[in-house]
Amino acid sequence: MELTVKLQVFEGPLDLLLYLLEKNKVNIYDIPIVEITEQYMEYIRAMEKKDLNIMSEFLVMAATLLEIKAKMLLPAEVDEEGEEIDPRADLVERLLEYKLYKCMAEQL
Repeated sequence: MELTVKLQVFEGPLDLLLYLLEKNKVNIYDIPIVEITEQYMEYIRAMEKKDLNIMSEFLVMAATLLEIKAKMLLPAEVDEEGEEIDPRADLVERLLEYKLYKCMAEQL
């Protein structure tokens, strides 16, 4: 007996991340990197590897998530003003920008 799993089609790695955040009802400003990275990697393992160009985009995002995860395990970096730098900040900014464009595209 064969089990077939149908995955939702994502337009790119940011689309998958937004889906995971919405599915887990997570605040975009407080991303639980460990949990989201594990779920992201599960989706990558389940994807068919037909188009390596598309797959490479998802692997780059996986590497970015792992880098953020590693940075969060290290002592926090401090900027010139003495405030801690959140390693997730760039990702959050990219996700918010992507979400804005996605909403605008749906309106059109």
